[in-house]
Amino acid sequence: MFSKILVAYDGSDLAKKALQMAMEFSQGNPDLSLEIVHVYQIPTVAIGEGVYTPSAQAAMNYLENAQKVLAEAEELVAGTIKNFNVTLREGIIARNLLDHANETGCDFILIGSRGLSGIKEYFLGSVSHNVVQKSKVPVLIVK
Repeated sequence: MFSKILVAYDGSDLAKKALQMAMEFSQGNPDLSLEIVHVYQIPTVAIGEGVYTPSAQAAMNYLENAQKVLAEAEELVAGTIKNFNVTLREGIIARNLLDHANETGCDFILIGSRGLSGIKEYFLGSVSHNVVQKSKVPVLIVK
């Protein structure tokens, strides 16, 4: 089966469902390890020829919120799984998830789907869609 699963975690209900599914997978496989990854992205806005980036305080707020999300994930798995690692990354979400999976040797990815409507997905892109399209390992999208 699988030996190392990456769980994309953003604190949403679907991310919690994906994490729960990963914990269920581990019940039959005590050697399974989890890589729980939260990627946060500080938004930038192009205005004419310039680019607006948030203040240092706003960036710090993004980081603090991201740390809280990851602490929640760690709390959910602590005591139920012995082999897990939590990682916080900043940047483009799909790219960071795939890079982390490659860097740590994950052989399976679990990710929630926010279920964006067609027009929103067209403009915003879909993290889960990008991960599925570019992943070298199997991906399970949780809905």
